[in-house]
Amino acid sequence: MEVRVQDNQIENAIKALKRQMAKDGILKELKKRRAYEKPSVKRKRKRQEAKRRRDKVARRYSQRGSR
Repeated sequence: MEVRVQDNQIENAIKALKRQMAKDGILKELKKRRAYEKPSVKRKRKRQEAKRRRDKVARRYSQRGSR
């Protein structure tokens, strides 16, 4: 991963790096690997994430119909 610093604008380069890391999912992966996650907790988290995605899609479809 590479971010170029232009005109000694380090703050902007750091922001760009954080944006790119968030987009690539690196920050989420780091948080996930920081501590051991029990298999039961992992299954529960996966179910919740799947439900969140389903609800998001359902909201999108319901908004299309109400327009």
